[in-house]
Amino acid sequence: MSGAGGQVRQLFPTLVYEDALGHDALLADLEHSVRALAADDAAGRRWAKEHGYRGYTSYASLDDLPVRDPAFGDLKRHLDRHVARFAEACAFDLSRKLKLDSLWVNLLRGGGGHTAHLHPHSVVSGTLYIALPEGSRGLKLEDPRLPMLMAAPTRRADAPEPMRTFVELTPARGTVLLWESWLRHEVPAGTGRGERISISFNYR
Repeated sequence: MSGAGGQVRQLFPTLVYEDALGHDALLADLEHSVRALAADDAAGRRWAKEHGYRGYTSYASLDDLPVRDPAFGDLKRHLDRHVARFAEACAFDLSRKLKLDSLWVNLLRGGGGHTAHLHPHSVVSGTLYIALPEGSRGLKLEDPRLPMLMAAPTRRADAPEPMRTFVELTPARGTVLLWESWLRHEVPAGTGRGERISISFNYR
């Protein structure tokens, strides 16, 4: 951007991809599958309870969902295309295309959240949103420079989105969000009573 007295450049962007999956029938099939897993996967429910996760996740119990359930196999094919578009937008110099490394489901009950974290050993991470009832929170992203800001003043409340320290995205049902796996993110605790359903994944 230009102004009186000089020029200010915007460097080192952090890219986040957002698009609709666009397949309502598949979303319905996936929601049914997630609820069935939550009922049947005792190991996943046990892990969630032991780790204070308010709801159910297959994160530590099932690693074969695209093979186990045709709905997840269909989802993988759609995600492959979204991830390829994001990789191109990121100008990645790849000798071969990125491949799905892990995929897991999340069913958070009202008031549940997930603390800030990143996804080591992956290149692209993402989430497909299946259900976000009233009171659910979205995805809160953290400026990756935060540990180095030292004496920098806080940003004004009206700072443009690219200049904020934290940005929370609240996607609609059926939205695919993608980001580079080093980007710290969290799900703040919600205030609703419904079940927040999502499917998360990593590509490497």
